[in-house]
Amino acid sequence: MTATTIEPPTPDIPRSGVVGGLVDAWVIMGRNLRFYARQPQIAVFVIIQPVMFVLLFRYVFGGSIPTPGVDYVQYLMPGIIVQSIAFSVVGTGVGIAQDLKAGMMDRFRSLPMARSAVLGGRVLADTAVSLVTLVVMLAVAYLVGFRITTSAVQAVAALLLLLAFTMSFAWVAAWIGLTLREPEAVQSAGFVWLFPVAFASSIFVLPATMPSWLQAFATHNPLSRLANAARSLTIGGYPCGPTLEQTTLCTGVAEDALWSLAWAGALVSIFLPLSARGWQRLD
Repeated sequence: MTATTIEPPTPDIPRSGVVGGLVDAWVIMGRNLRFYARQPQIAVFVIIQPVMFVLLFRYVFGGSIPTPGVDYVQYLMPGIIVQSIAFSVVGTGVGIAQDLKAGMMDRFRSLPMARSAVLGGRVLADTAVSLVTLVVMLAVAYLVGFRITTSAVQAVAALLLLLAFTMSFAWVAAWIGLTLREPEAVQSAGFVWLFPVAFASSIFVLPATMPSWLQAFATHNPLSRLANAARSLTIGGYPCGPTLEQTTLCTGVAEDALWSLAWAGALVSIFLPLSARGWQRLD
């Protein structure tokens, strides 16, 4: 009688290589998008908030905000879109904190997947949500009078630039989520740093209307550079100058776009490694 040899089960081995990591990230992205689809109240909040900003600044404050040489709605809408997608990535950190609190991260870490897939999939999913927000905002912008006056190529370039910047901001939010780990704390911390960057910028008003000590920050902060690049690519330029009396129409799309890409690259190079380190600390 021959004894039967039972082979021990082979442990699952995570996929290796770039392709395996991308496949795993794609799967996690799908999981996160399905979660959004099953939680429509989240989508409503993501869309309603920017629409409220549009209506308030277009019809309540717009009449008192000077933008020499450009209709205020033309100046406002690229900035509002930048602000909306920047605020939307707060959900990246909140989602990570919620998964940590619910024990999902432990489950993910026990699965045979690339270690980079969980964070990468989350960032990709929230970038896709930001794309939906951007499309909705463009529709609202059209309804309130905004018109793209440049070519289709420039408009697509603006879209790609906005999405690239969104992904870089998502890595900042991911690091905050891994560091604080409490959804309420992550949401508060996300808006604490975004509000001054968004409102002390050229998103809503010209830096020339601000105190001189604030103008340098408002002119060069990353959201200002992105908003100005979006304006150049969609309406052909934007008012700029040290004072309202000296305001001219600037068309420095290359400079603003390069600065925006530089900011995006810097944020990714800093916060992606920090997020990876935060993920490793969960061991």
